[in-house]
Amino acid sequence: MGTKKMFGLVGKNIEYSFSRNYFSKKFNKLQLLENSYVNFDLESISEFPTIFDTHKETLVGINVTIPYKEDVGAFLDEIDSEAVEIGAINTIKIYSDGKRKGFNTDVYGFDQSIAPFLKESHKTALILGTGGASKAVTYALRKRGLSVLLVSRVPKHKNQISYESLTEKVISETGVIVNCSPIGTHPDVDLYPNIPYEFLNESHLLFDLIYNPEETAFLRKGKEQRAVIANGMKMLELQAEKSWEIWNKE
Repeated sequence: MGTKKMFGLVGKNIEYSFSRNYFSKKFNKLQLLENSYVNFDLESISEFPTIFDTHKETLVGINVTIPYKEDVGAFLDEIDSEAVEIGAINTIKIYSDGKRKGFNTDVYGFDQSIAPFLKESHKTALILGTGGASKAVTYALRKRGLSVLLVSRVPKHKNQISYESLTEKVISETGVIVNCSPIGTHPDVDLYPNIPYEFLNESHLLFDLIYNPEETAFLRKGKEQRAVIANGMKMLELQAEKSWEIWNKE
């Protein structure tokens, strides 16, 4: 038998977790029956250190999801330079000496999954939501040369605008719209971000980080206007594989 290794997901209200299901299947397929993947559902980030106290013998890797991607850095010994630049962490590696290092694999997952859909004409992107996931998306799109505006219910910075200011002009000058908010996630499948969908057309690309449901109301409304649509499933699979790579590197 191999060494017992524990992996887990830190977040809030995460019983639906993609990660646990994905890694449990992976462990079965690879015959890594000693491995386990658990959900650490935390009411507050202040509970985070107790995970390490409780599982210090076996815990080797953690994924981080909403709403803690921006907060976990304070509890780590080191942060990968790209994750520092992004300002959000979604993967933590725990070394044999107990040292914890943070990484961001969302940026890889998002970049690789949106790449096939991007066109020369896509110069500007609107990002709906300003949480940890939006930071990886912003970073990836800027790296590809797009200019990015974040849409927030309460704009706080100069590159943020309100939903109310999404005029026909703004939409027509935008190529890519990415939903980084949780609006429309199962079970609230009838909800969608409040943007003027009537100004969309076949030159727009709508990308939703949500994967459940497969086609959110946001994507459906885009499709009705002939926009190209893509969901977050591929991104999740790619970021999970990148996490696995990090955890298994010496």
